[in-house]
Amino acid sequence: MLNRRNWLRQSVLATAGAALLAPAGLQALNDRQTRLYEQLATPGSDEAYWEMVKSQFSFAPGLTYFNNGSLGACPDHVSQATNEFRKTLDGFPSRYMWGGWDDEKEAVREKVAETFAVSPETIALIHNTTEGMNLIASSMELEEGDEVLLSSHEHTSARVPWKYWQERKGVVLKDVELPLLPKSREEIVELFRQAITPKTKVISIVHVTNTNGMRLPVREISDMAHERGVLVAVDGAQSMGMFRINLDELGCDFFTSSSHKWLFSPKGMGVFYAREEAQKWLKPLIVCRGWEDTSIRRLENYNTRNLPELLGLGAALDFRSLIGQERIEQRIFELKHYFRELLNSDDRFALKTPAPDGLSAGIQTVEVLGKNAAEVRKALSDNHGIDCRPMTAHSINGLRISLAIYCTKADVDRLVKALAG
Repeated sequence: MLNRRNWLRQSVLATAGAALLAPAGLQALNDRQTRLYEQLATPGSDEAYWEMVKSQFSFAPGLTYFNNGSLGACPDHVSQATNEFRKTLDGFPSRYMWGGWDDEKEAVREKVAETFAVSPETIALIHNTTEGMNLIASSMELEEGDEVLLSSHEHTSARVPWKYWQERKGVVLKDVELPLLPKSREEIVELFRQAITPKTKVISIVHVTNTNGMRLPVREISDMAHERGVLVAVDGAQSMGMFRINLDELGCDFFTSSSHKWLFSPKGMGVFYAREEAQKWLKPLIVCRGWEDTSIRRLENYNTRNLPELLGLGAALDFRSLIGQERIEQRIFELKHYFRELLNSDDRFALKTPAPDGLSAGIQTVEVLGKNAAEVRKALSDNHGIDCRPMTAHSINGLRISLAIYCTKADVDRLVKALAG
C-alpha cells in the first residue's frame, strides 16, 4: 500500500504550498489531502470503490459522461489544487511566474517521467498533442520526394502539421489503409512494412485511434522502422493514462499527448517525449530568452505561461498515484469487457472496435443497426442525459464510448438500456 506520509510530503500541492500558507491554511490542506488518501489508497477494487472514485468528480447533475475521448474532467482535488496555485500566483505575480516555482515545475516533470518510466531529460511540458505534432513535423529536415507514412485513422491534428510543414516542400504523405477490425497486431505491422520504401523517412502514427479505439502495435512498428533507418512519431492523445505505458520500451522516437484527456489534468496541458538520441532533430516552435538551452526544456520556453495548470498536472498525477496505475488499467479493461459482453449477444448492435486487449482498451465504438449515429447520440443526450461522440468516418456510423475510471457498471447498464430503447 502507498505510504501516506511519503505521498503527502511528495504531493505537488504540499511542496508548492508549504512555504506559502499560514499555519491554519496548511493544516486545512493537510487534512484535505489526508482524507483523499484514506479514500483512494485503500486495497480492493469492488464496485463500491469505483463509485467512491466517481464521487471525486463533480459532473453536472443528471449527466452520465462517456466522452472522455473528447475531453476529460478534473477530479475535485485537481481543481482545488489548481485554484490554490492560481490564488498564489495572483498574490505575487512576478515572483511565481519567473523563477518562484522552478523547483515545483521540475517536480512535475519528474512525476511525469516516473509515471512513464523514463528520464526527466526526455520530457517537455507543453500545451497539447497538436503542439507536439507541430513540433515534430516542423523540425524534420525533409527534402522533395521524401516520404512520411501516416495511418488512415490519424486525427486531423496529427495529419495537418505534416501537410503544412512538409507537403509544401514536395514531401510525399502516404496513407496506410488500416482495416477497421484487424485480426492481429502483426497484420497492422505488415501493412506498414509493405508501405515503406527507400524514400520513407518518418512514420507518424496514432497509438489509440480517435475513431474506434483501435490500439496500434507501436513497439513492433518502431522496431521494424528502425531496422530501415526510419523515425517514428506517435500521437498518444488517447493512450496516455488509459493503460500503463513505458515510453522507452514503446520504442518510438517521439510521443506526444494531451494530459487533459485520460490523465484528468487541467485543460491546455500536454506531455512531449523524445528519446535522447532523437532530440537533435527538434527545433522549438517558439524562441525567446534562454533559447541557447540544449536540454529538452528549450521546447517549452514560452516565457509567460499558465503555471497553475502545469502544477495542476502534478496534482492529477498525485491523484492517479493513490489509485495506482495497475488498478486503473485493470478497471478500464474490466469496463471494456463488461460493455462488450452486454452487447455481444444482442443482434441490434454491431461493435466496430477490435475485441482483443492488444488491439483496444477504453474506447469502444458501437453501431445501433438501422439508426443514424448522430440521431442516436442526440436521443441519448436529450432523453437520458448521456454524452458520447458520434463517429461517421470510415463508414462507421457508430457511437464512441469512452470508459474512464469515473464510469461505473451502473452507468454502463444505463447506457446499454438507453441504446436498446
